[in-house]
Amino acid sequence: MIPAKEAAAKRRRRRQIWGKIVYAFLFMAGAISILTTIGIVYVLAAETINFFKQVPFSEFMFTAEWAPLFKPESYGVLPLVSGTLLVSLGAILIAAPIGLGAAIYLSEYAPSKLRDALKPSLEILAGIPTVVYGFFALVFITPLIREFWPDANIFNALSASIVMAVMVTPMIFTISEDAMRAVPRGLREAAYGLGATKRVVSLRIVVPAALSGIIASFILAISRAIGETMIVVIAAGATPNFTLNPLESIQAMTAYIVQVSMGDTPTGSVAYHSVFAVGSLLFVMTLIMNILSQMVVRKYRQEY
Repeated sequence: MIPAKEAAAKRRRRRQIWGKIVYAFLFMAGAISILTTIGIVYVLAAETINFFKQVPFSEFMFTAEWAPLFKPESYGVLPLVSGTLLVSLGAILIAAPIGLGAAIYLSEYAPSKLRDALKPSLEILAGIPTVVYGFFALVFITPLIREFWPDANIFNALSASIVMAVMVTPMIFTISEDAMRAVPRGLREAAYGLGATKRVVSLRIVVPAALSGIIASFILAISRAIGETMIVVIAAGATPNFTLNPLESIQAMTAYIVQVSMGDTPTGSVAYHSVFAVGSLLFVMTLIMNILSQMVVRKYRQEY
């Protein structure tokens, strides 16, 4: 009996030790994530403050000329913001109906075998490197656009928007389809029992019930598009142009960060600090989008 009690006590001590080790590992993982975020915010904030010591905030936010690498310098960020939003919103206008339509079809209409085959195929698009998307836009989409609009620039926002829409469509499709599949079967059967057609059930029962997930997928896709780099660098150009014409060359915020980060700008200069100011603005824009997504999910969440 005594050896059995001792063995049980040893096993209990081992479990306690392993429990403490696992707890310490998980705590360190969480702490590293938090400290990394704090470090990023600190670096952005410190360098951004140095930038605003030399450039007025009003000039940065409310003027429409961006030329930090030329004489005389100008630091109005509106052309970069407009270029980023032009490409991102254009991508969402294309991707949202396609992704939502695919989600409705696979959730409500497609046979189970077809669904099992199509869903992984669509999700593969999310795994393609963005640099591949960028070159695809430049060598295929842009010549196609110029066939219809010969005046379109070789580097243009429309080409980047189309390819970025292809990139973010799997995100909209996956999240929306999962939200629709989570709607209880009983709601559908009740509507069918009242004589509703499949179209009515899909559009007036399932979609409203899954609205929180659908809107969240749109907002997350916009956040993903705003932060995209390689597609806009390769396909949209590097011309800070304050325009709403998608056929013109533009420069997105991420594209400017890449341009200055190539190493030609002296460290400590105003142009060098401007990278962090643009990065901080991009960080704030993405953060706002994520907060909106969480607010929408909480407001429209349906619990069954």
